[in-house]
Amino acid sequence: MSSPKIVLVAITKHGANQVAQLAAKLPDADILVSEKFRELLETSKNSARFYSGPFREQIATLFQNYDQIVFFVSLGAVVRLVAPFLQSKDEDPGIIVVDDAAQFVIPVLSGHVGGANACAEMLADLLQATPVLTTASDVGKTIPVDILGRELGWQVEAPKINITRVSAHVVNEEPIAFIQEAGNKNWWTRSTALPKNIHLFEHFSDVDLSQFKAVLWVTNQDIPENLWQQLHEGLVVYRPPSVKLVLGLGCDRGTPLITVETAITQALASANLSLEQVTLLASIDKKQDEVALLQLAKKIALPMLFYPAEQLAKVPVPSPSAVVMKYVGTPSVSEAAAILAAETDMSDLLVEKYKYRGADGKNATVSIVQMRTNT
Repeated sequence: MSSPKIVLVAITKHGANQVAQLAAKLPDADILVSEKFRELLETSKNSARFYSGPFREQIATLFQNYDQIVFFVSLGAVVRLVAPFLQSKDEDPGIIVVDDAAQFVIPVLSGHVGGANACAEMLADLLQATPVLTTASDVGKTIPVDILGRELGWQVEAPKINITRVSAHVVNEEPIAFIQEAGNKNWWTRSTALPKNIHLFEHFSDVDLSQFKAVLWVTNQDIPENLWQQLHEGLVVYRPPSVKLVLGLGCDRGTPLITVETAITQALASANLSLEQVTLLASIDKKQDEVALLQLAKKIALPMLFYPAEQLAKVPVPSPSAVVMKYVGTPSVSEAAAILAAETDMSDLLVEKYKYRGADGKNATVSIVQMRTNT
């Protein structure tokens, strides 16, 4: 996530002085000050622009070019100035007001989605001022439903009415089920404890819906339409960044496709993963002619890599097998193949060797590895 573009704005001498002092601590922030106070910014290294004429003529440009507009201007004046340009909280920049004495920092608009609350707290820290937050979830130190996990790359999936309704349940301290089946576990970043009305679960199936007013669900699973309807306006879903997966596969000779598919389905479900996340298949080269594996690769349109036993045997795995070593020359097929194909190590194993026996007694094994993303 790129840093927000910030502009510091002043129309009075006192405000210009405050802008100069704050700008020294924010070298990437731009400055907009009246031409008559240019000399107060002469030593500033920040990018500065000086306006002449009515200040209201500058507002449109500020809205177009910045993520956070910090006004050293009276709150009432700012409200009147920006009112004609407001669209929605999803589009408007963060609007922040600081008094001329730099004692109070007030996020006025787009506190959550626009980032004004977080910016105001940062500015208050730099100015040794008091942030004046009025957003209920921030004041109450609870979950901000509309932006939860944003710094972790989570995307909110829910109608706006759901976000509004669920936010009300959260700040009113009504019982909330928080289900996390995917994503970073370190999502609670406040210094205070998680509110008592937030109840944590690892799986949706663990939740007695009759006991909760709303559900917050972090998952990679598809949510069926009937479940959205059942929970009505009480469900908000969060999607963590997509994880790309490699499946390492092994099976008895002559294993039918249905057995391999069932093993994969169960292995993915055990970790709350989906087939749509899989980008690559892998196995031992002795399986290059295994009909079920070839059928699978064709059916789901994914490439499949095969590795010799000697190469697989060099890969450290958590579940080596002396029996497998005896028959194919490596203590691991599915785990080692998945790790090799993902070009990683066993720390990225999400599912270790998962074994499934079909109705005909044939076995299939599946291991799942998360591919590392380059940052």
